[in-house]
Amino acid sequence: MRRVHGVAQHYAWGDLDAIPALLGVPADGRPWAEWWVGTHPAGPATLDDGTPLRDAVGDLPYLLKLLAAGSPLSLQTHPDATRARDGFARENAAGVATSDPRRIYRDPFAKPEILCALTSFDALCGFRPVADTAALFGALGLDGLAAHLLDHGLEATVGGLYRRTIDSAPVVLACAGHPSPQAALVTQLEAMYPGDPSVAVTLFLHRVLLQPGEAIYLTPGNLHAYVRGLGVEVMGASDNVVRGGLTPKHVDVDELLRVLHFEPLLEPVVCPRQVADGEWAYDTPAAPFAVTRIDVADATTHTATTRELVLCSSGSAGLLAAGDTAVLQPGDVVHLTGPSTVWLVAEG
Repeated sequence: MRRVHGVAQHYAWGDLDAIPALLGVPADGRPWAEWWVGTHPAGPATLDDGTPLRDAVGDLPYLLKLLAAGSPLSLQTHPDATRARDGFARENAAGVATSDPRRIYRDPFAKPEILCALTSFDALCGFRPVADTAALFGALGLDGLAAHLLDHGLEATVGGLYRRTIDSAPVVLACAGHPSPQAALVTQLEAMYPGDPSVAVTLFLHRVLLQPGEAIYLTPGNLHAYVRGLGVEVMGASDNVVRGGLTPKHVDVDELLRVLHFEPLLEPVVCPRQVADGEWAYDTPAAPFAVTRIDVADATTHTATTRELVLCSSGSAGLLAAGDTAVLQPGDVVHLTGPSTVWLVAEG
């Protein structure tokens, strides 16, 4: 086992204090949005002696992050492997530099991801069943939009809002002063991004408030946005983001609508499965990673079977305290003590 040092990402939506407090470092007035631990070239982690993690273990197929949202992120999705490969090749052929802010496909890889809540975590995740959304529109007095959704379907209605053939202004007006959490979020977002059709599109999505230990798993094409909270995020080692709005960054509505999967998501929350005493696994089908949480009451031993990252998120686990991360090679044995909570990320 070798200690690993991550890389801070100070995006504007980040929380000022949550990640520094977990890492045990002073807050510096900047937003700490993410703490990357992996081999991705946009934020390569290092070992104690300064050696790049990549030099020690090779390229990892996943990226481990701490994520702290102090304000809502962009409404976005991620491509599957085929679209990522084709989009990367297309933008390369067009001569769009990977550093260009208009670039969408910065690598040829898919980006499935899971967000596991460390605090209560507010998020938008996946399209609700059409009947549920139509009922919400009815409660808001948006009978015309409800009828359009029922008659023409989800893709046509969301596409109409994004292409501005359906006016989003009446949606925003209907939400003003309405007591539902979904309407209140629309009002909040409209103040931040006036006139952005993504503000109205949030009404089509599940709004979930995760409790610590719960998760959302975001497969390719899942439209989502994080609103507020601190969590452990694990994703395929990719930086491909297709944004629809709620951001000053580059937005490509045509590409978003091509990439989106419009099948309703029946259950957005992933509850972990207990696989052993104090050990919980999170299902991430088709992902290049597996995520396990160990709630260590006294002491336990773990033997790595793949290249694994281990993160302590609370308490002291012996050689690792809260905020510490280490890398394990196959066959490495780590002795964990408690009380503590430890996250293991292995190759899937």
